Amino acid sequence: MPTALQYIIYLAILVALGIPLGKYIGKVMDGEKVWLSKILLPCERGIYKLLKIDEKEEMHSKKYALSAITFNLVGLIVLFFCLLLQKMLPLNPDGIPGHSWHLAFNTAVSFVTNTNWQAYSGESALSYFSQMMGLTVQNFVSAATGIAVLFALIRGLRSVQKKGIGSFWVDMTRTILYVLMPLGMVVTIGLVSQGVVQNFEPYETVSLVEPITLQDGTVVAEQVVPMGPAASQIAIKQLGTNGGGFFGVNSAHPLENPTALSNLIEMISILLIPVALCFTFGRNIKDKKQGKAIFIAMFILLVVGLGIIGFSEQQATPQLAQSSAVDLSSTNQAGGNMEGKESRFGIASSATWASFTTAASNGSVNSMHDSYTPIGGMITMLQIQLGEIIFGGVGCGLYGMIGFIILAVFIAGLMVGRTPEYLGKKIEPYEMRMAVLVCLATPIAILVGSGIATLVPSVSDSLNNNGAHGFSEVLYAYSSAGGNNGSAFAGFIANTPFLNVSIGLVMLFARFVPMLAILAIAGSMATKKKVAASAGTLPTHDAMFIGILIFVVLLIGALSFFPALALGPIAEFFEMIV
Repeated sequence: MPTALQYIIYLAILVALGIPLGKYIGKVMDGEKVWLSKILLPCERGIYKLLKIDEKEEMHSKKYALSAITFNLVGLIVLFFCLLLQKMLPLNPDGIPGHSWHLAFNTAVSFVTNTNWQAYSGESALSYFSQMMGLTVQNFVSAATGIAVLFALIRGLRSVQKKGIGSFWVDMTRTILYVLMPLGMVVTIGLVSQGVVQNFEPYETVSLVEPITLQDGTVVAEQVVPMGPAASQIAIKQLGTNGGGFFGVNSAHPLENPTALSNLIEMISILLIPVALCFTFGRNIKDKKQGKAIFIAMFILLVVGLGIIGFSEQQATPQLAQSSAVDLSSTNQAGGNMEGKESRFGIASSATWASFTTAASNGSVNSMHDSYTPIGGMITMLQIQLGEIIFGGVGCGLYGMIGFIILAVFIAGLMVGRTPEYLGKKIEPYEMRMAVLVCLATPIAILVGSGIATLVPSVSDSLNNNGAHGFSEVLYAYSSAGGNNGSAFAGFIANTPFLNVSIGLVMLFARFVPMLAILAIAGSMATKKKVAASAGTLPTHDAMFIGILIFVVLLIGALSFFPALALGPIAEFFEMIV
């Protein structure tokens, strides 16, 4: 199949599935009846009754924020002790010991913040109990938290002179019950049908078809094959833009991603809900053009990033070509730079996955980004650094983009000398301060964190490379943490006390500071009255505004990181061609 056609098919499937899902999610979160209501409505009401949740409650923004923070704090503490005491807990047939305090802290923070950064290999460091009851549970609730906060913002934007923005507990319940669990079940069944492992068996030792002789003369005739409940965790890690991996090499592992169809299912799942939420936004604020405008802006950025990554990997490097002595053409072979990529997936599927997973705050991989060309690796890094707003994480990507929209509206308002407005409400100094916080939290977290890390002598021992590429490994690690992404340049050894703690703090800052700022905006906007549109009102759904929005995203996001990127992948690119 031609490479360009593969890219088109992936994107077409994504959009075709996202549009109807967006309508469904919008109905669910507004309490309207959907086709699953007959089955799930009794369960929903039973949960409210059991937990004494008032379905009609309208929380003010501070109470909503306190509920979200408290819920996530409790989850962090529970997961921390689950990992620390892993050896004493059930479903650990291989007797895997507990984590060190700093690794348990890093992992707990990682999964609570929807980052899923892993400084360990899953099959050798986690029991089945930790995988299921610890990580998989957080995959559901951290994703649901992002969607809940988005809908609090939607209510704030559409409400007129009200104080309430909905109930955090109702939003969480509906998101998990009607959206994440049904989709997770469908994807899990699809993955199991393709051979993704799903069991509670101990690890198996099997004989190799052909024994391997090592350099020291040792003959290896057996291999340990990891087992476990992988498919159910893989499904929600993709759907919830959580990322991470049940196995160390993630979705490059044949038991986590065995076929071309499983690869397609997992890859589409990464961006399915973020794409759908763009259409949900337009529906639920009763102006579909607004949702389409946001979708188009995100889609353009995604396609441009995907195109650059795909082109760079297909062209490979002069060193790999060896002065044309090596055939890098794509005639009857993958061609290009296949280092770090699975031959069964090739460049197109690998580049698409890399673009999707870094555009979202997902971080799962089916190829090793450390082996990408300097420009290909830079784009994956840049997409994270933009603040996970090219569709981004479920909920958090879209509310992050709203922060950029408020800035774009403000800048455009200055140009024409008018008070900025968005959706019929005036943007005043308080909203601007919060929007700036949303947009700058990620750059601050990444640049400060990586800057401090480069000054710590012990960090150099964690690098797999020296020079510009070594700096890229550090920058990518803190970009991944600050963008709540979770992917890594393979080879970076992050399981040290300093790196575990510092990366954990970056993840906390980058997740909760924008979340609290968005809830503050939601509460403020809910109390405002709507102003009538006039001849001077700036349309926020036309081509001009889409262009302004993309410009603002690149101005604030990309330029903030240009000096750092110049020291890493850009310097490496010029070293490569000189």
